[in-house]
Amino acid sequence: MTALDTLPAVGLEEITERAALMTRVDRKYLVPRAEVDGLLAGSPAELRALEIDGRRRQAYLSLYYDTEDLAAYRAAATGRRRRWKVRRRVYVDSGASFLEVKTRTGRGESSKLRIALPAETDGAVTGIAASDPLTDPLAGPALDFVLETLAEAGCATPEGPLVPVLATTYDRSTVLLAEEDARLTLDDALVWTGPGGDARRLADQVVVETKAGTRPSSVDRALWRAGHRPQRLSKYATGLALLDPELPANRWHRTVSRLDTAQHLHTAA
Repeated sequence: MTALDTLPAVGLEEITERAALMTRVDRKYLVPRAEVDGLLAGSPAELRALEIDGRRRQAYLSLYYDTEDLAAYRAAATGRRRRWKVRRRVYVDSGASFLEVKTRTGRGESSKLRIALPAETDGAVTGIAASDPLTDPLAGPALDFVLETLAEAGCATPEGPLVPVLATTYDRSTVLLAEEDARLTLDDALVWTGPGGDARRLADQVVVETKAGTRPSSVDRALWRAGHRPQRLSKYATGLALLDPELPANRWHRTVSRLDTAQHLHTAA
């Protein structure tokens, strides 16, 4: 039994209400899996674990769409003021599926809009995560939604089709810091898979993300005391940079180098 399993439970509705902050700062950390139990067990905050249908670990799958020349990735890598990201997220346990569009405007404001897609069957979900699933471009109402959202955000219309360029899978646990109206997510067993089936697995670390107000949470301070500092880590951008070292990775170079040199990555079967 882990420390996560011993925490009191909280439902999805309550955690959404209590942690829906008007102003929120997200901080991401790479934490050795062996340290996560101690982080939770030693926290002075009142922690409660999200539980859905008796599960405290939810399986996620994301498909990221970009142009064939990776216009969205390159805009982020070079820090362009107007940029975007398109992702299909599947909640594997329930089969619920959404298409999400994240945009960043010239004023530095970020927005995320999403629409529901038809629920996936177990077979379809497994198929997306297979070695060569990344083939079908966006089309129909899904593509219309993306193009309309980008136009409203003032982002340039992508040239050419939007095709799947990366799949990620991981198990997420969410913890509410009850007294602070903050939360943290723990993403474990992270695997990045490219269109040709090349894949990397984060072998011994967990991506910990804190979501708090402008003041750091008690968990942030505990991580700092343990020697961990926030990382520039986008699952999409970091994954592409790891799978293709020839891509420009200006903003994520330190994270990518750390993962490579410390041998935290394994080739996934």
